[in-house]
Amino acid sequence: MRTGSMRVAEISVPAIRHNVTRIRELTGGAVIVVVKGGGYGHGAAIAAAAAFDAGAEIVATADLEEALALRDAGIAGAILCWLHGVRADFGDAVAADIELGISDLAQLEKLASAALSQGKRATLHLKLDTGLSRNGASPDAWDALFARTAELEAAGTVRVRGVFSHLANAGDEIDRLQAARFDDAIARLAAAGVDPELKHLAASAATLASPHLHYNAVRVGVAAFGLSPFADKTSAQLGLIPAMTLRSEIVALRGVPAGTGVSYGFNHVCETPTTLALVPVGYADGMPRALNGSGAWVTVAGEPRPIVGRIGMDQFIVDVGPLAGRLSLGDPVVLFGDPERGYPPVEIWAGLMRTINYEIVVGIGPRVLRVPVDEDGK
Repeated sequence: MRTGSMRVAEISVPAIRHNVTRIRELTGGAVIVVVKGGGYGHGAAIAAAAAFDAGAEIVATADLEEALALRDAGIAGAILCWLHGVRADFGDAVAADIELGISDLAQLEKLASAALSQGKRATLHLKLDTGLSRNGASPDAWDALFARTAELEAAGTVRVRGVFSHLANAGDEIDRLQAARFDDAIARLAAAGVDPELKHLAASAATLASPHLHYNAVRVGVAAFGLSPFADKTSAQLGLIPAMTLRSEIVALRGVPAGTGVSYGFNHVCETPTTLALVPVGYADGMPRALNGSGAWVTVAGEPRPIVGRIGMDQFIVDVGPLAGRLSLGDPVVLFGDPERGYPPVEIWAGLMRTINYEIVVGIGPRVLRVPVDEDGK
């Protein structure tokens, strides 16, 4: 490994740039790249820098701590965040030029106070609930929120840069109903005297499949990292390139006879003589323990080989069988990556776990070193 680490997530900067460029070409509008959850497990600062390189208008996080961490990491472009605890310090946000999603009057007044105390105009995006039933102002609160927002903008206390909502992804009919509510909100906001620069409703799924929901900006997360938001379409079919390659190495090799039990509980017993390779990645690193006995595999020497035995906190075992004579300690093992390069796709783990690819990549643990790679993982 380049760094000497036993566990590395190589993050292809060109892949992220390609994906953001692809989305910009597809939509023709502004692109907001969501880098919450540590950049979907890829490294938030790595992802943000690559997104801006590719022309992203804004990068976004869920909460203010994530946004401020990006500033501390040297990210100078526009940052939006929208999920706020009651003790969030909006003064820190204004001082760091963080754009805030505002969901209610209390948050709006708190932001206005912070702006006045900092002597700076605060930038906000109004966050509206159009049917997802999570955070965001409910329709019955819109008129009061919009009226007060207009007053504060006219006074120069705030700048309303955007208005946005989140889709439930519950089918086209519900998406269109949410869009109709969003249209109503935009009209009511305009009647109050506010015309935001950016209007964003579509996340990755709607960005890729529903052009009628693009408005003049889209807000993408998983697609920017080259992963498909659809169960029936691969990244390649969408013109995306997976950015993460999860790598480790062989740290032990042992030949064993038939009948040898493997790892805790002997839930795998070797039927024939074989060779076992030890790989230092485990459930502390985000490798789900429930993959035990599931049929999951990794690539060793460019060939698929099965994971056998119970996955530990720090390690798992691969039956390398006929490859044994070709292998040495330190040889690379790829757990998942771009299937177009012959690696197991992360969707194998997600399918075996009955979950989504997002959960797997976000769950890669902190012991795994994120390494930005500028040559498509080479």
